[in-house]
Amino acid sequence: MNCVVLLEQLKAFTEEVMKDMLLPVAMQKGDTEQEERAPAVYLMRLPDSKSAQKKAPYIIHRIIPLSTEQQPGSEERTVVSVRSIFCCYNPDEQEGELALLNMMERFRVELLKKRKIGGIGSDGKMRYQFALDLSPGHNLESLPYDEWSGQYYAGEMITHWKLPTVQQTEDIKLWR
Repeated sequence: MNCVVLLEQLKAFTEEVMKDMLLPVAMQKGDTEQEERAPAVYLMRLPDSKSAQKKAPYIIHRIIPLSTEQQPGSEERTVVSVRSIFCCYNPDEQEGELALLNMMERFRVELLKKRKIGGIGSDGKMRYQFALDLSPGHNLESLPYDEWSGQYYAGEMITHWKLPTVQQTEDIKLWR
């Protein structure tokens, strides 16, 4: 269970949460009608950062610091932070800000309802591999960006996730 699996599970969760949220897509050269679609979900970055405006609406999940700690007499604990970047387009400034807030709130509320993400184990039973960490110092933080960028609206959310404990497979023998 590593960070890549966490991102893949978070992507699947996000796609499910956002699947029926239809948002406007910026009209491109040759378009005759305004299209709408659910936000696309990407891992770590856009496939082509030069087309960031064409890709809106979207959500990017990025791993940021990873820390593993072990207090004396307790189990190892690994927490990874994920920055989720939200972006949408709307020709109406008020509607654009509200659409961004709606995207972020929908994601936040569903995370707080579930608090765990994962998949089905080899035995066919649901396994939650990753748990949202809301312990002191690991707040779920959300920030819509204030910078005005035309008809594009963006914000970010920071979440913290507990990763499964890595089990030591053999005794460590020190060389002398």
